[in-house]
Amino acid sequence: MRHRQATPVARHDLASGPGIGARLTVERPNRGSPVLSVPGIILAFALALLAGITAARAEHQPVDLELVLAVDVSGSVDTVEARLQREGYVAAFRDPEVVRAIRSGMVGRIAVLYVEWASQHENRVVLDWQLVDGPATAAAFANRLAAQPFLRGRRTSIAAAIEFALPYFGTAYEGTRKVIDVSGDGPNNDGPPVAPARDRAVAAGVVINGLPIINERQFTWGLPNLKELDLYYRDCVIGGPGAFYIVAEDFTTFAAAVKRKLVLEIAGRAPAVQYAQLDRPMVDADGRIDCLAGEKLLEMYRRRIEGPN
Repeated sequence: MRHRQATPVARHDLASGPGIGARLTVERPNRGSPVLSVPGIILAFALALLAGITAARAEHQPVDLELVLAVDVSGSVDTVEARLQREGYVAAFRDPEVVRAIRSGMVGRIAVLYVEWASQHENRVVLDWQLVDGPATAAAFANRLAAQPFLRGRRTSIAAAIEFALPYFGTAYEGTRKVIDVSGDGPNNDGPPVAPARDRAVAAGVVINGLPIINERQFTWGLPNLKELDLYYRDCVIGGPGAFYIVAEDFTTFAAAVKRKLVLEIAGRAPAVQYAQLDRPMVDADGRIDCLAGEKLLEMYRRRIEGPN
């Protein structure tokens, strides 16, 4: 008696992981084994893919806040000022008031990533995402940060710092809120303009807060500083629902400013409006500042040192 030849069937080999790198092989079924239909194959593949996505999402622990601390270490920040900045963040995470703010959230924990930045191509992650949910994890973050070496750069690219930080959101934690906290003592003067970078971040659901440091010291290599830096941060850097900035009048007051800012940031609150008490030569009649002020100051500096053609 002649037997009908068995029909080849497709199966998914999931040895490489559900939904990732799955390959299709062909084998002949044993006599009496069920033969999968095409809809059955599609359903099996869809279920495997869904299982892979669900497993990946399960790894993203929920937190009240994903916070990127983006800290300026450009040429305008000397060694002493860089140390004062770093010590300000270290002291803040050792402070019981900051820890209480973290634990008061709906979830009771936040995730923090610490980045130092300077020019367009000088950005680095100093500390990768770390969960902070109480005194022990906050102290661990502070101790790890205190032990890290400094990065020093030359120019200032707030835009590049924002673009650098964006891809890190959602990679390890899933925050109810996502914030980039930019601190610095000068305007954008390198790389792309800052306002479009800010707008792209806001469109992606990320809030940008600011901590402008009013640095009256003449920069060592002669580039003029921007007295209206607080207004520059207001008009050109911060953005998104509830965005705010807090002014540090100089580097010696930075620690107090960063503590206050972190408490408000973690709690999702904004402070009363604060301005530095300075002359405003670069503010227009409507009280706004040019978001290309940093680039224009750099061009003025170049013309001065190069002299007339």
